[in-house]
Parts: sequence; structure tokens; C-alpha cells
Amino acid sequence: MVNLIVNLAFEWAALAGLTDTPGTGGRLRSAPEDFRVEEVPAYPLSGEGDHLYLHIEKTGHTTAHVLRELSARLGVRDRDVGVAGLKDRHAVTTQWISVPARFGDRVAAFALDGVRVLETRRHTNKLGLGHLRGNRFVVRVRDAAGTADTAAATLAELVARGVPNYFGPQRFGLRGLNAEEGLRVLRGESRLRDPRVRRFLTTSVQSMVFNRFLSLRLERGLFDRLVVGDMAKKHDTGGVFLVKDAGAESPRAGRGEVSATGTLFGKKARPLTGDAGELEREALATFGLTPEAFASRRGDRRLTRVFPEEARVTPEEDGYTVAFTLPRGSFATSVLREIMKTDVDAAGEGNDDEGEGEDGA
Repeated sequence: MVNLIVNLAFEWAALAGLTDTPGTGGRLRSAPEDFRVEEVPAYPLSGEGDHLYLHIEKTGHTTAHVLRELSARLGVRDRDVGVAGLKDRHAVTTQWISVPARFGDRVAAFALDGVRVLETRRHTNKLGLGHLRGNRFVVRVRDAAGTADTAAATLAELVARGVPNYFGPQRFGLRGLNAEEGLRVLRGESRLRDPRVRRFLTTSVQSMVFNRFLSLRLERGLFDRLVVGDMAKKHDTGGVFLVKDAGAESPRAGRGEVSATGTLFGKKARPLTGDAGELEREALATFGLTPEAFASRRGDRRLTRVFPEEARVTPEEDGYTVAFTLPRGSFATSVLREIMKTDVDAAGEGNDDEGEGEDGA
């Protein structure tokens, strides 16, 4: 592993964009209610079973804080509380949390400022990380220089072509500190001993390399095309296959039927080969890394693009409201960056849906 001096602070300007439409500019998160996130469950609840699901709405709290308070006040062990993903503190968010049903009589007494239990329902299993279909975002953009029509034109292109599935700035910490310490962990230079913290920090490095790989594809006109060596994923079935004939498979990518994936490096995720492998090695070399540096991680594959659903733009007096649904593990900031053409949430505050999908990679 080569120690290169690189700037690890997250900057949208360092990552290639997709759309050429004018940016609207504008301001986000003037108030918590300007950024709303609604969790979309992965499956319907049965109404019976040994687990009680709480549908909560929260404002001004991280999900982790609500889980700690719920565990302490109900007397439930931390490991017996289930959650599908983490939600932003600087927003109004709704999500499901599960606890053993035998603690149900204590739920009615649970009270925390900024948190409401909207409903409860029983189910057969504990809610697990990643057990959600996605998230519905409703975001108010204030003081926009561009019009709602401009925002709608960009959103329509994203619906048709897909959104670059970048990890948002929330993954990397303030000024890239998570990624910096993650590199030290991989190099054996970190003094941190907590294995969970070490895993979390190296996740930032996996994400950093993925973002660079995706940016290279956009720079070279490969966003909605495939090259030899790609591991492509079918959007309808989830099946993954090796691309041997790029000319034959690229039309399917152009139609949005399949997309390339990038490697979240680890022992279970083999590096790409062929032309795709060359791109991947170039991304790794930017940070002086090799696949072997991630031997302690499990590894995974991540789609290079996702398609927003239920997308719309509503004009407002001082800007517009944009709404869309994304699959789990995807960041709303990737959509907002394309529409606004600004360094959206670059400081790394908040977490659209941090923790969903690839956290265990």
C-alpha cells in the first residue's frame, strides 16, 4: 500500500455529474420540516407474532439516540431492538422500530420530545438492518435562482437515465475525517481498538473508492454503457452477470434494464476484470490502495445508478418542493446535487439514509 497525499474531504465538484441542465441553486434545511424522509417497508406486517413494530415520527434526534432512549425506558436489551436503517436528525422522518411484544404495555408510556409513536403492529420477526424497500423524500428548496420547470426537466432526465449512485457526504464525516482514520486502520496505523468503529471507518474508504470508480465512468461516457469485465445487475430480478460482449449488452443498459456495479472491496467481492478492472485499479491507485488492503472486510457489489420513482416537482413562492423515492442505501443528496448544481450538504451533516444496504460490507 502506497501512502499518497490526497484530499479526503468530500466535494461534489470532484465527482463528475450527469446532467447538463442549469442548476437552480437554493437553500436546504432552513427548518426540519423542509426535509422529510418516510421509510418504505420491505414487506407488509402480519399483525401477529412475538415482535411489536413501532411506527415513529421524529424531529431533532438521530435514530441511534431514539433507540438508546427506547431501550432504557422500556427496559429492553439493545440487541433486542430492531431497526431497518438510520435517519437524519435535521429532518422530519418516519420509520419502524421493533421490540419484543412482551414489552408492549410499556410503549404507551414512552415519551420523548420530538418523537411520536404513530401506530404499533405485531409481526413474526425482529426488524433487521436493511429490511426496507427504500425511502420517500420530500424536500423544500428555498431561495432558488432557477425555476421549478428547470428542476422538473432535470428530474425527468434522472428518472429516464438513472441517478449516479454516489455515497453522499454523510458517509465520510466532517472534512473527510472518517475516511482519513479508515485509511489509517487499513494501514495498521490506527490506535482505535473497538472492532465496530474500525469496521465503520473502513466502510468510508470502500465508499470513497466506489465514488471515484463511478466518477471515472461518468467522465468517460460509461454511465449508461457497459464494458468488458463489468459485473452488471438486472434491475427487474437482481441477477448479476459478467459482461463478455459489451456491444451486445450495452443496449440493455441504455434502456435501463441493467446497470454496471462497482466493488465494495473485501474477501467476498472479487475485483473486476478486463476494461472494467482497469477503471477499478485506477480508482484504487488514486488513494494508494490495492484490493488486498480490504481483506478484513466481507465486501459487496453496489449499483452505479438507481432510478427515482414517484418523482415530482411542485412550484413554491420562494422556490420549489421536490419529491422522489429511492431504493435503500441510496442518498437523496445525489439527486439534489444534479438539480441544484451546488455542493449539497458538503459538510457531512445529517444522514439521508446512512446505514442502509452496504454498511456490513
